[in-house]
Amino acid sequence: MSRNLKLALGILAVAVLIGAVSFGKMHRRMARLGETQSSENRARQEVLTPPITTPTDTVVKAKIFWAAAPDQLAPVETELPLSADPVQRARQLVHALIASPPTPAQRTIPADAALLGFYILPDGTAVADFSDPLASETPSGIMSEQMAVNSLARTLENNVATLRRLKILIHGQEVDTLSGNVDLTGIFDLHPPGQPAALGAAPPALSAPGTSATPPSPAAKLPAAPPSPAGSSARTSH
Repeated sequence: MSRNLKLALGILAVAVLIGAVSFGKMHRRMARLGETQSSENRARQEVLTPPITTPTDTVVKAKIFWAAAPDQLAPVETELPLSADPVQRARQLVHALIASPPTPAQRTIPADAALLGFYILPDGTAVADFSDPLASETPSGIMSEQMAVNSLARTLENNVATLRRLKILIHGQEVDTLSGNVDLTGIFDLHPPGQPAALGAAPPALSAPGTSATPPSPAAKLPAAPPSPAGSSARTSH
């Protein structure tokens, strides 16, 4: 082997070693950056919607649905203090869904989105009123929008047994779509575990990724959130 070839191979080996070390450092730096962003998102969410505590809170294993793949959701079992009151319990779950995704890639709802109000109608319809970032910061596209709706609906239906349907408002108003694609003028069916779907009901919005809300009938339309009496547990706002 000539001297020049040995020299070239030596230089190549050093370059590969330097590249491997640099790649390792870059990987660690990216991991730290992801952790920092997650911490910042959690801190921002704590300011937007501080954690909710009630006298009936009990630590339970809740199923929170975050992204598991570009077009899939998967439940993550998380121990959370949850209230016996279904309204407060739902608010606690939504807070956890927004504030505490395991990784940034598993986020389904924008970090700046805040739950402005939540109430439950006598027929089990939950009305969730979000701030503008839910619509303005959710990436436009049928898949990303449906993931946001599905993660919210599946988290609620698996942890609040009294809920049967879900209506999503933006700043107290009904909007046509979430971010240009998924229809928000209707109401999403919820099927809590162990509860059969109502006879004749349309398939739930959660049945397959990429589907939109169940087409509404005139009776399925809801007005904007009405003001509730002071001190009522049916409506909460920040």
